[in-house]
Amino acid sequence: MKIRYFDHAATTSVKEEVLKEMLPYFSIRYGNASSIYGIGRQSKKAVEQARERVAEALNCSQKEIYFTSCGTESDNLAIKGIAYANKEKGRHIITSKIEHPAVLQTCETLESQGYKVTYLDVDKEGIILLDELKSAITDETILISVMFANNEIGTIQPIKEIGKIAREHGVLFHTDAVQAIGNVKINVEELNIDLLSLSAHKFYGPKGIGALYVREDVEFERTQDGGHQEKNKRSGTENVAGIVGLGKAIQLSCDNFEWYNKKLLTLRDYYISQIEEKIPNAKLNGHRTQRLPGNANISIPSVQGEALLLNLDNEGICISTGSACTSGSLVPSHVLTAIGLSDELAQSSIRVTIGDENTKEDINFLIDKIIENVNKLAKK
Repeated sequence: MKIRYFDHAATTSVKEEVLKEMLPYFSIRYGNASSIYGIGRQSKKAVEQARERVAEALNCSQKEIYFTSCGTESDNLAIKGIAYANKEKGRHIITSKIEHPAVLQTCETLESQGYKVTYLDVDKEGIILLDELKSAITDETILISVMFANNEIGTIQPIKEIGKIAREHGVLFHTDAVQAIGNVKINVEELNIDLLSLSAHKFYGPKGIGALYVREDVEFERTQDGGHQEKNKRSGTENVAGIVGLGKAIQLSCDNFEWYNKKLLTLRDYYISQIEEKIPNAKLNGHRTQRLPGNANISIPSVQGEALLLNLDNEGICISTGSACTSGSLVPSHVLTAIGLSDELAQSSIRVTIGDENTKEDINFLIDKIIENVNKLAKK
């Protein structure tokens, strides 16, 4: 059976060019990047080349890039690192109700340590209210953390405006851009971003490697002890092969951005239009245009999303009912309930996220199978 994969927001495959560049660092170029002999220096050079590629993609200095194990660690390091470094200035953090658990649970941990957190509402399309953000800022506020684009509904936040508000009030601004890299052009200077998290496996790089951008004059504390790697901010032997893969993947995402973006937009809009035409009561979740190019989250009333997912899996189709990090849970998505969906409608949602290997033929097959199985499930 042919597998048709439509869950690129959960993870992507590793591109052949990325794997090819990584392979030597598992074998012949196996030196520890912290060692000063030849093969160690060779690994160090590869790490720095990757750092330069990430910096070029974000329009920042390579001194401002720190490698981590994933987006979750980057979020933790950013939020806790800023909180601990600024605890004498204030202990108030602002975030939104639709953040990834890596942000929400980190904030909850800080609350247990005496910090105060404001969780901003979003409108029915998943966008934070800028007036509410301004009103939430106090003299104690040290950080605003709002994701660039939502992993479930694809809505893109007004990042530049959020960053401007943060700058005007002397507050640092962190954004979880894990879903945005490769899908949106990001210039951290133009967008007023102080810290940014990313993860390679969302843009055709390997799993287990991420990065954190921190503006050069921003002080933050390390959160794990050990060695002095990553400018003494992130202890642990460097994952050289993973770092090399991240660097190559982000370079390719920049080189192929226009082609990739146009393809995904075309397929996504075609998919949405066909579903809305053939399933009249289907509801698109999130902003119709201000969203990631490959993301389509749709609720189909009276059909359990989980049941539809399992039926499609039997047809060789991979989709999601929401965030991969919460799949298997019967609790309705916190993102979908935050935008006003009832529990029943939230549990009737499916998320399709398109990637570069998908074709119009694949999309037509997906549409046909969704309609076929919706009709079956509706009769039960």
